[in-house]
Amino acid sequence: MALDDTPALNRSRETPAATQSGYVMLLVSLALVALAVMLFIAGVGPEEENGLAVIGAIISLTAGVLALSGFYMVNPNEAAAIQLFGAYKGTDRNEGLRWVLPWLARKKIAVRANNVISEKIKVNDARGNPIEMAAQVVWRVTDTAQALFDVDDYREFVTAQIEAAVRKIGSRYPYDDIEHTEITLRENHEEVSAELRLALIERLSVAGITVDECGLTHLAYAPEIASAMLRRQQAEAVIAARAKLVEGAVSMVEMALTQLSEKNVVELDDERRAAMVSNLMVVLCAEQEAQPVVNAGSLY
Repeated sequence: MALDDTPALNRSRETPAATQSGYVMLLVSLALVALAVMLFIAGVGPEEENGLAVIGAIISLTAGVLALSGFYMVNPNEAAAIQLFGAYKGTDRNEGLRWVLPWLARKKIAVRANNVISEKIKVNDARGNPIEMAAQVVWRVTDTAQALFDVDDYREFVTAQIEAAVRKIGSRYPYDDIEHTEITLRENHEEVSAELRLALIERLSVAGITVDECGLTHLAYAPEIASAMLRRQQAEAVIAARAKLVEGAVSMVEMALTQLSEKNVVELDDERRAAMVSNLMVVLCAEQEAQPVVNAGSLY
């Protein structure tokens, strides 16, 4: 089958439901019950029985009791999906006491922000090193119809997609880079978090869910290689520090020789120049302070 012939996903879309204010319908229901009582009293009075009044009382009472079964509450940051025999008829996001036809089913769903911290999972980074990762995600439902009807359990769906997105991001970048030439998980938190959020928004859009904020809460090498990677990091740090120290020492020696030559402080032949360079490099690169030797005789 060609790609263009693939049927599109039949996704639900949230629409406003046709509901009424519960306070108005409460007055109507009470009025029907009161009318039923009055008609019943009038129909079975001591003077003369009135069958029509009794029938009217029964109808009014039935309508009043039936109307009472159509009430429901919508709390702040909550919505109610309305269904008729399984068919979606819209979503009510109005807060307070609401009323709908009694034969319509109401399914409530929270649209407030949810904070989730995922479990620690083991991932191989871009260099194949096993690492442990966990993420914190703030998400909320934006389309109640998709969340309720397009996925089996939207909360489990969120948990599964968070794990999948974390694995994808973790395998895309290295844990660390001593040369600072590429994006890493440990140093580029903002870039990694932004990409993780975009990946989650794309994955969760099928369930009508968006992501407000996310970031890594745990990032470490797996225990089986943690000690070895720590020694490697220490070695790389020592090498980087030595390279920086040598670079600075060479620059200082070059500056010293240049100024001595320009100001005619002393004339040095190649042999003594090499000896001076050697002594300066030892002094500048040594881990311990150099102990000078004072020459009390002639210079040569």
